[in-house]
Amino acid sequence: MKHKIALLADVHGNSTALKSVIEDSIQEGVTDYWFLGDLIMPGPGTNELFEILNDIKVSAYVKGNWEDSFLDVLNKNIDFNNATDIYVSRLVQYQCENLNENYINHIKNLPLQLTKQVNNLSISISHNLQNKNYGGDLWPTNNQKSFDQLFEYDYDIAIYAHTHHQLLRYSSNDQLIINPGTIGQPFFIWNKLQSDLRAQYAILEIDEAGIAEVRFKKVFYDVEKELNNAVSKNLPFIDLYREMLETGKTHSHEIELLQQIIDKFGYKNEIIKFFKKNYW
Repeated sequence: MKHKIALLADVHGNSTALKSVIEDSIQEGVTDYWFLGDLIMPGPGTNELFEILNDIKVSAYVKGNWEDSFLDVLNKNIDFNNATDIYVSRLVQYQCENLNENYINHIKNLPLQLTKQVNNLSISISHNLQNKNYGGDLWPTNNQKSFDQLFEYDYDIAIYAHTHHQLLRYSSNDQLIINPGTIGQPFFIWNKLQSDLRAQYAILEIDEAGIAEVRFKKVFYDVEKELNNAVSKNLPFIDLYREMLETGKTHSHEIELLQQIIDKFGYKNEIIKFFKKNYW
């Protein structure tokens, strides 16, 4: 039996980009969908993101580091004197004020890793490493030993996301490694590639003989529509989201800039009030 699987990851709240990718995948005749984490934040998407994944009947879904950040805030595991923590907490507040409780529970129950058996191939699906969905362990320019960590067990293929870079390479034992890239937050360090901010995903085709094709795709979407969506929904840190959509640049760890915005809009006090209300 032939399987044509769309590998989706790192939407980061951008429902406009996700819809465009799904439309493209339908035209490609995709038969299955796997999602590799980081569906929400910092973009404005909430319930509609989960509804889109439900509509296409995603059969594999693992937890990304932003899902864990969401849960950390719900557990009040934050530092009120850290601007990055306040930034993430204000985005979580926005989600909780809009997100259906069923979807919050869904996030709580996501696994870090799944194993899929397709025909005779064993495939590992994780956001980053199988036991760690954060950090720079699998940055594209890392050494071979870093990538061999994906094969503690004898998988034939390991699929991961997190780095927002499309990638195909092999383990030391010649097992296949795939990263489909990012739907909602494309960026490049190399300046001449930075202007290409199309949504990214990959298609993995497996037939009776084995891996028939791995294809990386980039899809245009309406950036202005996504920005208008964010404005209409009063997304916190809207100027940072606008810059990210237009340039690919993010500021989630630029403490001084974040602190200026937090002070200007009183986000710290909003978070304190949010915790007292106990939305979850």
